[in-house]
Amino acid sequence: MTKIVNHWIGGKTVEGASGTYGPVTDPATGAVTTNVAFATVDEVDAAVAAAKDAYATWGTSSLAKRSAILFKFRALLDANRDAIAELITAEHGKVHSDALGEVARGLEIVELACGITVQLKGELSTEVASRVDVSSIRQPLGVVAGITPFNFPAMVPMWMFPIAIACGNTFVLKPSEKDPSAAMKLAELFAEAGLPDGVFNVVHGDKVAVDRLLDHPDVKAVSFVGSTPIARYIHTTASANGKRVQALGGAKNHMLVLPDADLDAAADAAVSAAYGSAGERCMAISAVVAVGAIGDELVDKIRERAEKIKIGPGNDPTSEMGPLITAVHRDKVASYVTGAAAEGSEVVLDGSGFTVEGFEDGHWIGISLLDKVPTTAKAYQDEIFGPVLTVLRVDTYEEGLALINASPFGNGTAIFTRDGGAARRFQLEVEAGMVGVNVPIPVPVGYHSFGGWKDSLFGDHHIYGNDGTHFYTRGKVVTTRWPDPADGPSGVDLGFPRNH
Repeated sequence: MTKIVNHWIGGKTVEGASGTYGPVTDPATGAVTTNVAFATVDEVDAAVAAAKDAYATWGTSSLAKRSAILFKFRALLDANRDAIAELITAEHGKVHSDALGEVARGLEIVELACGITVQLKGELSTEVASRVDVSSIRQPLGVVAGITPFNFPAMVPMWMFPIAIACGNTFVLKPSEKDPSAAMKLAELFAEAGLPDGVFNVVHGDKVAVDRLLDHPDVKAVSFVGSTPIARYIHTTASANGKRVQALGGAKNHMLVLPDADLDAAADAAVSAAYGSAGERCMAISAVVAVGAIGDELVDKIRERAEKIKIGPGNDPTSEMGPLITAVHRDKVASYVTGAAAEGSEVVLDGSGFTVEGFEDGHWIGISLLDKVPTTAKAYQDEIFGPVLTVLRVDTYEEGLALINASPFGNGTAIFTRDGGAARRFQLEVEAGMVGVNVPIPVPVGYHSFGGWKDSLFGDHHIYGNDGTHFYTRGKVVTTRWPDPADGPSGVDLGFPRNH
């Protein structure tokens, strides 16, 4: 019997009323295993109303209470790592170890939220004038929303809602309709931890649900992670409706390899960063820029390693890479490889026809490696979001830097070198929000913020870390004078207030 995933509104499961459902497939078999309810405008409104009602008390609840619930939620997440990872593998397709890593990185942000009390401390200046004090405080916004992608169905939501809720907001999550079960499990665990009804809500759906969240007058802020075209739309629409927005878009992350680099380490890094999670991550390395005469040797080393990757179902412990999320996405990724030669690239590895015996209907694609790729090729210009690595050749550091900075994307980048001076120049000169020095996937730890530049970010705030706290709160400054009991009436003074 096909599983049904419904909404989570007001602390409980609410059956979908629209009669419209979206199919969720097992990417390893291609079989539809789940139907997810798509929300109507009225159902989104119900979730926002539940969040607004809950905010009346949650927004003024003590930091001690919030922290206690978050600590319980953290313990439940830790105890349920395997169960959450199994849901991710079943609907996304990534291997179990990769899914466990996703849960661990989400858990890191929950731990950050457990200590939110330090981030919410205000400031105080005394005696700015005679018996006048000025204090600065941060307060929650109200109802906030998150719209999250399919590639990290547990981690990316946990980049948002734990901090938002710890700051005193209430939350409505619209996860990807392609793999919705992990979000529901998180909601159940949060309720088990003692979170009051309505503080965290989950609605599933498509553009109808998204647009209502962008339009709803009671939603004060929107967080988004996904493709650049949708990020731009989210930012434009929500901002026009007076909302605060952080919209993280797509990427084309480059790895610059200098002639002095350890090529074995660089090849290991390139393979891990390009093909891990089947390339379905915005921090994947999708373009290696080889400087000088090292290109041939580096490509050989990458090919040798890539050919050994074991591809299979995510629940097989021997698998190192799983299938892609849908057949449509698989076909799109394959098209970049089958059309590469005609655009001037050298096809070193072609995974477009790969399949797994016994799982022929799965959304399979093999490892692909393209060399000597021109910057005019679609495989270079587009965010492929699959296991396709492009290699470009340049003669100098300056040429490589200019190539990277010419990209419209600016999410993450990396340099591999033994030269500290070159690395220092790169981290200052490259136009990207996250930089790795001999680190291929420079995703910041939870107490630093994640975010890109250029077409990889729309809005002023990065996600989690200090930026996350600032995004989900707003500042207020209070100037106070208390009369001394010994003072008599001071009279009226129509002049500008004096601080000296």
